Amino acid sequence: MTKPILLDGGMGRELEQMGAPFRQPEWSALSLMETPDIVRTAHENFIAGGAEVITTNCYAVIPFHIGQQRFDAQGHKLIALSAKLAREAVTKCGKDVKVAGCLPPLFGSYCPDRFDQSLAPAMLAAFIEEQDPYVDLWLGETLSSRREALAISNALQTYGNTKPLWLSYCLSEDEPLHLRSHVTLKDVVRFTCDETAAQALLYNCCAIEDIEEALVHTRKILPKDIMVGAYPNAFVKTPENLKANEDLNDLRNDITPERYADYARLWRDAGADIIGGCCGISPAHIAAVYGALS
Repeated sequence: MTKPILLDGGMGRELEQMGAPFRQPEWSALSLMETPDIVRTAHENFIAGGAEVITTNCYAVIPFHIGQQRFDAQGHKLIALSAKLAREAVTKCGKDVKVAGCLPPLFGSYCPDRFDQSLAPAMLAAFIEEQDPYVDLWLGETLSSRREALAISNALQTYGNTKPLWLSYCLSEDEPLHLRSHVTLKDVVRFTCDETAAQALLYNCCAIEDIEEALVHTRKILPKDIMVGAYPNAFVKTPENLKANEDLNDLRNDITPERYADYARLWRDAGADIIGGCCGISPAHIAAVYGALS
């Protein structure tokens, strides 16, 4: 059995645990602004835990989190800094680790109804142009609708991208085998294969217990030449009416590194080619997964 590619974990809560400034609405972008050295060290911690792919810390560098005025003034610089720090961490560690350029949900996590097709291309152009010199692949994260995924794929095509694209969707916690926009995973798989240039389809920032069924369902209908993977969060249940900028989500106490590694074995057996973690999944969790899958 081939060992899955190992991603890193959740940067936001790792930064908080390390003592970096961390609050809503800025989330992980605040550390990028005020303590970039800690961001670099967080990347190094995940690499030390066994991560083979780390993701740039620009997930929250969007107007939804930092405000339109600050995004207009500092957005390009912060996006570039996030990619530069990730590349520096890889260079310092001297390991064969890839850097994934984060392409976030542009109008907030879990908010498919907020997506604005007219604004998306210019915003995505900033993320692509500023990160391209530093990254090895692109990772569209926490996508709740097909429109978000298509905007990313189209933006990269317009840019003339030649790097791999991984698209990661967010599962609904109230409707099994659906996205938060109520689209079925069957339709998501068909759409990803037919309408985007993705080389991998993943699920992230959703409930740990929902991953195995989603992977089994996806692997049955996904072409073998497209990878499948997952990196869920350790949040308590995230309701559909959650307002993403209001509070910091509580983390579950039962998701120890050892238990997370047990789940990772199930995901590998369900066909996962890529495994990592999202919010609340620490370098210790990634290290446990690395040991379990090696």
